[in-house]
Amino acid sequence: MNDHSQPDLDESKAPLIEHLIELRQRLLWSVAALTVAFLVSIFFADEIFGILVQPLTDAFPAGEGKIIYTKLYEAFFVEIKVAMFAAFFLAFPIISNQLWAFVAPGLYANEKKAFLPFLVATPLLFIAGASLAYFIVMPTAFRFFLGFEGSVGGLQQEALPAMGDYLSLVMQFILAFGVCFQLPVLLLLLNRAGIVSRQQLQGIRRYMIVGAFALAAILTPPDVVSQLMLGIPLILLYEISLLIMWITERKKKEITPAA
Repeated sequence: MNDHSQPDLDESKAPLIEHLIELRQRLLWSVAALTVAFLVSIFFADEIFGILVQPLTDAFPAGEGKIIYTKLYEAFFVEIKVAMFAAFFLAFPIISNQLWAFVAPGLYANEKKAFLPFLVATPLLFIAGASLAYFIVMPTAFRFFLGFEGSVGGLQQEALPAMGDYLSLVMQFILAFGVCFQLPVLLLLLNRAGIVSRQQLQGIRRYMIVGAFALAAILTPPDVVSQLMLGIPLILLYEISLLIMWITERKKKEITPAA
């Protein structure tokens, strides 16, 4: 097979060693972007943590909130974790661009066009999931947790969240919702690759509903509120994926007779 038989494929067919060299270069650029983003983020770690702690601040009565650290080094490592967390998001556009630049030359033009909607949808869906967690789920869950404050057996029961535990909880919320919101991307890719059909997904709908709530129970804190707020959107995203598949199939049927 010669190169002229596939004109939409990039002409360069570099040997393996050149691909490895290019991969190393792409990885170095990604690491450099992550390092620069970390150095910038560590400078603003207090401000970033202030943003992450805002849902907890709003859940407390005005002026009564308090967050503590129980180990002398805990506050320092919280700032490091905050900077690393923020650095990943800042560097993600560059990292994804380097990944695409490495993969794209091996794709045909129609394959690049097919992947483009998924490349755009992936960060948008992650942002949508993270926003849902930050603006709705976390404030609701924190108000629920703080509702247990009060007098118990003559003693005052008070919430004193530790910085490290709180940061872990926030990252768990944001990552869980952001990653789970990639469900339409995963299902549509599997459908386009011919691995699963819309009819098959419809046939296992009841199992997917149970699976959505089981996944929510694993990824969120053990309270019903958080689990419902992740499980219900997952079911809706599943149904939206089926709807997109149905629309795509209908368009193909309309185009086929004219071909």
